[in-house]
Amino acid sequence: MTGDYQELVDEISSLLDAPATLENRDFGLVAFGAHDSDDDSAMDPVRTRSILTRRSTPAVRAWFEGFGITRATGPVRIPAAPEAGVFRDRICLPVRHRGVVLGYVWLLDTDPGPAEEQLTAAMEVAARIGALLFDEARAGADLSREFGAVLTAGPGRQHDTAVAALGEALGRDAEGLHAVVCVTPWSDDTPSVRGVASTAALAAVPAPVAGAPLSLAALVRLRSPDRLDPALSAADRLRAGSDPAATGGISTPRRGLDRLTVSWREATAAARAARAEPRLGPVARWSAIGPYRLLTALPGTGADPGDPAVAALLLPVHRELAHTAEVFLDCAGQASRTAAALGIHRQTLYYRLSRIQQITGLDLNDGEDRLLLHMAVKRARL
Repeated sequence: MTGDYQELVDEISSLLDAPATLENRDFGLVAFGAHDSDDDSAMDPVRTRSILTRRSTPAVRAWFEGFGITRATGPVRIPAAPEAGVFRDRICLPVRHRGVVLGYVWLLDTDPGPAEEQLTAAMEVAARIGALLFDEARAGADLSREFGAVLTAGPGRQHDTAVAALGEALGRDAEGLHAVVCVTPWSDDTPSVRGVASTAALAAVPAPVAGAPLSLAALVRLRSPDRLDPALSAADRLRAGSDPAATGGISTPRRGLDRLTVSWREATAAARAARAEPRLGPVARWSAIGPYRLLTALPGTGADPGDPAVAALLLPVHRELAHTAEVFLDCAGQASRTAAALGIHRQTLYYRLSRIQQITGLDLNDGEDRLLLHMAVKRARL
């Protein structure tokens, strides 16, 4: 589908003898024509940012929409505004289908600029783009509905029916290799599949706890179980359109659809681990989260005091001691490494360790007590 857009954008560039870019109605970049110019002003900050980050800022979007592009049915000329980072005049070709704007083709205006017949021809190509965007949106909505049904269905016949429906919607891709991506928290309950490379379906999935934020699930096609680049790229792109603090998780790649709920649990666990442990994120793979594979499966959350022996240590007043305990256990109980990691004197470390033992009643020379403490402080950050 992306190749189709590229060909149409290149056709418009050829018709108007100017590089063109195609953005969806949310100002996310879909395709752009080749840029071959020695004129530095042709790549102003707005155009450069759009191509490099694949989207425009809300401020830029509002500024352009102020010229009526959401209602226009023909080309709209927009003057330069250096103070807004727009150094060159623009021509916007609204991309519409059945009266609804679905995107925009952008070109740099010139003097004297394209002739009327050239713009008319370009608008005919824009209409073909609109039909493609409409078909893709409709197909994406169907896939999203079926994918979401699989992830939220109860066990047994309901789940089997949902999997069969998704398989029918995916066609030959159903038996291919996929990974599930989770992005959480998700701030938009109307996700779009447009512009997310290699993504088969997206679905906003409610959290199991009432009042908790949505998560976004993505089913991503892969060519090889060892090449997760498409899933990583999809996670990064989806995070860019969500909460700034959102993290992502990627499941184990699997063929077919029978174990999608297992993949979803893995992806969700990896996203939670990335949120709890910054060194794993902002996007974590299930295979790389180590002990969090077990910790995320435990019931309760960080707000739950967990084991009573450790509950007092996890109170805010003992935050420094809890951190000391975690670093000490991460360093395999080696005092010199721990003191260096914390930037404290070894005697200060010994004092803190004695306080930890007093508060918890645990013996830090006992392997099982160490394991309990380590699990508890890690789990608390989930």
